[in-house]
Amino acid sequence: MTEKVALVAFNGDSTCFVHVLLNALDFHQKGCEVKVVIEGSATRLIRELASPDHPLAALYAKTIQEGLIDCICKACAAKMDTLSIAEAQKLPVCSDMSGHPSLASYVSRGYQIITF
Repeated sequence: MTEKVALVAFNGDSTCFVHVLLNALDFHQKGCEVKVVIEGSATRLIRELASPDHPLAALYAKTIQEGLIDCICKACAAKMDTLSIAEAQKLPVCSDMSGHPSLASYVSRGYQIITF
């Protein structure tokens, strides 16, 4: 099994995003080093998922508690009007590639990239 995995969420559909959360926790529980990168339209979900009434709120909170969210795309969060929400949730914001997270930096550190 790959020791280091970066799960990159681009899709803003919560039905897709649940698989990012589930897989992040599963890899983590199996001893892998996991980084979740939230990009594209998925950045709009951080507003919805923080609501205790959202069906994925507990999974999202657990992913945060485990320290698995490594990066929220600054450019996309700004476009989706959730940059201030990411900052309020104390989530790391990345912009090292023209305002977006650099996937090359994950690859150079030995992470396998899986996109959703």
